[in-house]
Amino acid sequence: MAVTKPEIDDLLAKTEHNPFLLCSVAYKRACDINNMVRGQHLRVTAIQEFDDITTVVSGEDPVSIAMQEIEDGTLGYVKDDFDSEIRGSNARVEHNL
Repeated sequence: MAVTKPEIDDLLAKTEHNPFLLCSVAYKRACDINNMVRGQHLRVTAIQEFDDITTVVSGEDPVSIAMQEIEDGTLGYVKDDFDSEIRGSNARVEHNL
């Protein structure tokens, strides 16, 4: 699978040309979208005796939706929070070496 729309260069420009940051932001948002869809589905099945509703999120997968939100500027990140998470991750890795 390749990211063709939105173009990868546009997405990287929104995330400081950092592929790890782009993947992290998109991953977190895609997980949120999956959890929302799963929660809606579970609420529907809890109310009804049978499941007759198909959940549709604009016909796109959650990663594509997240990438589009990044390009549109509706999804962003807090640089200081991201930097502190990375520092914490690096410290844990160095500790385990």
